[in-house]
Amino acid sequence: MIIFPAIDIKGGKCVRLTKGDFSTAEKVADNYMITAKSFELYGAEWIHMIDLDGAKLAKPKNAKIFLDVAKNTGLKVQVGGGIRTLETVESYIKGGISRVILGSIAVSDPQLVKTAVREFGAEKIAVGIDAKNGMVATNGWLETSKVNFIALARQMAEAGVRYFIFTDIDKDGTLSRPNHVKTKQLQEEVAAFGGNVIASGGIKTINNIKTLKKNGVYGAICGKSIYSGTLDLANAVKIAKE
Repeated sequence: MIIFPAIDIKGGKCVRLTKGDFSTAEKVADNYMITAKSFELYGAEWIHMIDLDGAKLAKPKNAKIFLDVAKNTGLKVQVGGGIRTLETVESYIKGGISRVILGSIAVSDPQLVKTAVREFGAEKIAVGIDAKNGMVATNGWLETSKVNFIALARQMAEAGVRYFIFTDIDKDGTLSRPNHVKTKQLQEEVAAFGGNVIASGGIKTINNIKTLKKNGVYGAICGKSIYSGTLDLANAVKIAKE
């Protein structure tokens, strides 16, 4: 299992939101590079970074920050937020980003996702499935579609996607434990295609990590739990690797 410590960027600053609400943005660190390097020091191999401004504007806004981390740390960088074109995907990958997350575009233009997987490889592409009451939310979580999260995952898996980031929006930033039921359900659904689910939202303690691992989940994104001190990153990485 892989632990993905997270940095969300809004206005160039490291923040965290609660339930995807932009009005709840709270600064959690002074410097993104120092924070990223601290994650590396504690044993993390990956970092999960989201362009919150990009998600809202439907185009990249903080790309320089993500490329800086990819270039100047040993971390593999997974980036999402505002990625709507193949040109953006290509620019990130050429710039050293290890995996690009396609979210809203997977609902509005599934063919683009299929093309991205074919052109750049399944290892480089993840689909972000952010759900509210089981339905997929889009455009920085400002809109809720009529697409069921399992149906979207199945469609994307059939198109060649092998990495899925699942966020239960009602759990995001709440430290109230992940939605283990839906996360496990999704992992079991995509496993038939060789798919892997990365859980996001609500992770608080090492017990949450242990449950996700027991359920066969591939990865866990940890943000507020690290910043608030309820989860020790070094211990989480150790447990995940065992």
